Amino acid sequence: MNANSILHLDLDTFFVSVERLINTELLNKPLLVGGLGDRGVVAACSYETRKFGVHSGMSMKVARNLCPEATVIKGNASTYTKYSHLITEIIKSEVPSFEKASVDEFYADLTGMDRFFGTYQFAGELRQKIIRESGLPISFGLSQNKVVSKIATGEAKPNNQKIIEVGTEKGFLAPLSVKKIPMVGNKTFQKLVHLGVHYIHTLQEMPLEMLERVLGKNGKLIWLRAQGIDHSPIIPFHERKSISMERTFNKDTIDVTRLKATIQAMAESLAYQLRNGNKLASTVTVKIRYSDYQTYSKQTKIPYTSADHILVPKALELFQNLYQRRVLIRLIGVRLSGIVGGNYQINLFDDSEKMLNLYQSLDKIKNRFGEKSVLRASTLGTRTIGGVQNPFNGEPPIVLAHRKQ
Repeated sequence: MNANSILHLDLDTFFVSVERLINTELLNKPLLVGGLGDRGVVAACSYETRKFGVHSGMSMKVARNLCPEATVIKGNASTYTKYSHLITEIIKSEVPSFEKASVDEFYADLTGMDRFFGTYQFAGELRQKIIRESGLPISFGLSQNKVVSKIATGEAKPNNQKIIEVGTEKGFLAPLSVKKIPMVGNKTFQKLVHLGVHYIHTLQEMPLEMLERVLGKNGKLIWLRAQGIDHSPIIPFHERKSISMERTFNKDTIDVTRLKATIQAMAESLAYQLRNGNKLASTVTVKIRYSDYQTYSKQTKIPYTSADHILVPKALELFQNLYQRRVLIRLIGVRLSGIVGGNYQINLFDDSEKMLNLYQSLDKIKNRFGEKSVLRASTLGTRTIGGVQNPFNGEPPIVLAHRKQ
């Protein structure tokens, strides 16, 4: 039986590359994309900023201090979405089965293709087509599984390609840092360092039981990945099982009226997204982060619904139960999960036809004129919430720094 051929494609510093495509004056200059305020976060950074210690996810304030000469751009989610769609369409036209892991990252199953056409040659031509038609740099790794291909892409970057032949996986991985293994975050890395494990070859030689003892249930998976073994399948355009919104306030607040209005606006926006995607949710979660960074969340199960008048009171009730400390709040969030397909069915106990007709009318207006075209008086101060694309169209969410309120 022939080995699998799994291709991993990753657009290099995607947001940065798009900005440079739009404005060529930014080429070869240090560039940061993300939130501009004091609470802003770096969503993407150019290679030029990395030698100063800058990385994505870091506070924009810290990044600016580390690299004061960097140009800072807020970024535009709709522009990045447009380019993400463009790349997706190119891949779709060339590859029979692929997974869109994020807005800038793809896996494709090329197994069996080598009987007709060399997979590495095909992958190289696909990469050149993407560069030619989009103007964006992209790298790829090719191996017999997703994990090794993803690590190979990281080694190929920037704007290059790498193949790991069957049987050479362990040798390829051996000299690399254990940090390169997907799933090894900072906490796991620190645990491994304390064991004296810095490189993958050490993991390869460790007894599996020892790693399971130190890392628990993830130990086996990390050990297998270190050996170059991975059986995770390609998941074509998987649907999202939860949707959420969060807001970081520019200034920590204790204003309960404002907090409740924000919760209400978020719950309404998420409910509208459900209805728009013909989805229903069965769990509501509310999260708060106090000014001392202590973070708490509460969730409750509900009958499947997409109705504001059920979801909003539940979210407000959770907030009421959660907000016990009366300390300044830095961030609040609402998440709807346990999502399934299905239209909102009339519930004779707490709905009326009048209520359902009202939703249909409001949604029609929002669909035509935008989500922010209809707002409750109580949520008028929360204008920054809403206006997102359909979260159930098979596209991963755009990950940008928190928008500010």
